[in-house]
Amino acid sequence: MTKESTDNPATEEPDLRSAGLKVTLPRTWVLELFRTSKLRHLTADEVFRQLSLQGLEVGLATVYRVLSHLEAVGLLTRHSFDGGKGVYELNEKSHHDHLICLTCGQVDEFTNDMIEDLQQQAAQAQGYELVHHRLALYGYCPVCVAKRKAYPK
Repeated sequence: MTKESTDNPATEEPDLRSAGLKVTLPRTWVLELFRTSKLRHLTADEVFRQLSLQGLEVGLATVYRVLSHLEAVGLLTRHSFDGGKGVYELNEKSHHDHLICLTCGQVDEFTNDMIEDLQQQAAQAQGYELVHHRLALYGYCPVCVAKRKAYPK
């Protein structure tokens, strides 16, 4: 994605239009970054840094504003894991849970039908009709586990 390739976003972004948002360069750039990034979960600072590395001129305040708008219309989902910085991901409308590394902050996604069934059973046992849930598991990613083993305290 280059500045030249997004100079005229007006017809390039149907998701923004269908969400009721005006199509602007910063909105287009941010949405495209989430669609193409190898990382699925990004902070506002990471979005700003990635756009800057691509030579796209956008301010940090604009990035925060764009993220807020994209979240408000349901194109992005925001998570605050354990009181940390907010991270955003594309809202792909499919349910998944998260694993969060306590050392480096890496976020990985997973799905597990047995866990989903157990959560449903737990809610029903308490008389709840489950509508929505979020599950976040905290631990150490494989890279950080290897580092901890190589350099024990």
